[in-house]
Amino acid sequence: MVKRTTSLLVTILTPMLTFAQEDGLDAKIDTFFRPIADWVGSVIFYSISFGEYSVPLVLIILILGALYFTFYFKFANFTLLGTAIKVVKGDYDELDDHGADKIEDGIIPNEYADSDNKDAPETVKNQGVEGEVSHFQALTAALSATVGLGNIAGVAVAVAIGGPGATFWMILAGLLGMATKFVECTLGVKYREVDEDGTVHGGPMYYLSKGLAEKGMGEFGKGLAIFFAVMCVGGSFGGGNMFQANQAAAQLIQRFGIESGSAGLIFGIVMAAIVGVVIIGGIKRIGSVTEKVVPSMAATYVGAALIILGMNASAIPEAFGMIFGGAFSPDAALGGIVGVLIVGFQRAAFSNEAGVGSAAIAHSAVKTKYPASEGIVALLEPFIDTVIICTMTALVIIITNIDGGFLEYGASGVQGVELTTTAFESAIPGFSWILTIAVVLFAISTMLSWSYYGLQAWKYLFGRGKIVDIVYKVIFLLFVIIGASISLGAVIDFSDAMIFAMVFPNVIGLVILSPKVKEELTKYLDVIKNGKK
Repeated sequence: MVKRTTSLLVTILTPMLTFAQEDGLDAKIDTFFRPIADWVGSVIFYSISFGEYSVPLVLIILILGALYFTFYFKFANFTLLGTAIKVVKGDYDELDDHGADKIEDGIIPNEYADSDNKDAPETVKNQGVEGEVSHFQALTAALSATVGLGNIAGVAVAVAIGGPGATFWMILAGLLGMATKFVECTLGVKYREVDEDGTVHGGPMYYLSKGLAEKGMGEFGKGLAIFFAVMCVGGSFGGGNMFQANQAAAQLIQRFGIESGSAGLIFGIVMAAIVGVVIIGGIKRIGSVTEKVVPSMAATYVGAALIILGMNASAIPEAFGMIFGGAFSPDAALGGIVGVLIVGFQRAAFSNEAGVGSAAIAHSAVKTKYPASEGIVALLEPFIDTVIICTMTALVIIITNIDGGFLEYGASGVQGVELTTTAFESAIPGFSWILTIAVVLFAISTMLSWSYYGLQAWKYLFGRGKIVDIVYKVIFLLFVIIGASISLGAVIDFSDAMIFAMVFPNVIGLVILSPKVKEELTKYLDVIKNGKK
């Protein structure tokens, strides 16, 4: 199947892309998409002025939403961190396998079973566990979509533009985003649908339509769900696919010093073949791959950062002094306090995707009876992605720049990957090769997860079936090859805007359905307290 599909893609695309390169089709595509991308971007990233500063509306919504969830759930992003680690370790797997009332008969009655709710497989009934992947696999599948170029390149850009102080606001945004991830992923499990063969369908499309219908807002919820699904499909082809393939190919071409020409096409075909082998197996295959790739690459990256910090331990206090001082610095060259805050929050939000709703699609496939159990697991995502990995990147850049002086803070037009590479290479000669491999693997893992996100949205719009499934996957693989072979320009601006358009319907639904999440959290914590052996 994969060989036939790849052969077909090569046959179709080789003459097409050769013509594109000879006829300047890149420029024509860019000319076509630029007005659309600019218009869509102006709507999605509409800014509100605060004196001399302009803040994108989407960023304001993400921050206010995260603050609301943090206070509404009484700082669950901090108080549930230990519980999240225990769930991922499997400490409470017996609850999922047997149900609390079966673990210790008579201790906790089956009071939460809701026989009238035919759509929700989250109830504490004596039923088989529904779902396709473990808590750990769901976490790594979702992390694979967020850990990547945002951590390696995006952080470098934030530090370059906003100075060391941007790191402080980036960490704060990551901590607040944990509450948002908890809410959206709890709802993803609560309102998921499970086919007779055990295949799970979940995400914002389902909790927006079904959850809001329970609130008497069926038509409104359906409209939000359709809008979200359309944006998710577009985002999966662009930012979740073509951009990743393009950057991975560019890294390899640059590292090996290859003339671009047809090299992009070759890399694209190879990446499409790798991605195709995995996505044909569905979320189970994706989960089994990401649970190995993401932890190993993240550990390698963080391990290298820790080595560098250890080598420069004496400079760590100075670095933190620069971070805290810069966070509240009135230095106009770095945009002042508000300017640095905006840069930090923006990079964190765009890195961990808290509020976008994409992660809820992966987490909804988890094997559990309790929606809140996966919501609790999901709050680890922004912590790992932003608080740990992004902070490590920032610290390495700041510390190595103290003596290296390779970066002038406040500069614009910085190439993020190159800056991070310079910082790591200055301390660990030869690490740039490992960083190149990391970029490629993170790009591929991001494509794997976004293929699943886009497929679920595609099925919501066009129905479930093998033909629908195959059509989406073939199109997705086509875009992998196209993305690696041509310059993207306005196409990516357009697709990125589609990804962040997902924020608007998602956050609206999260706020309205917050009481449902609180009910599920109470249920699960009661089960842990009274039902665990």
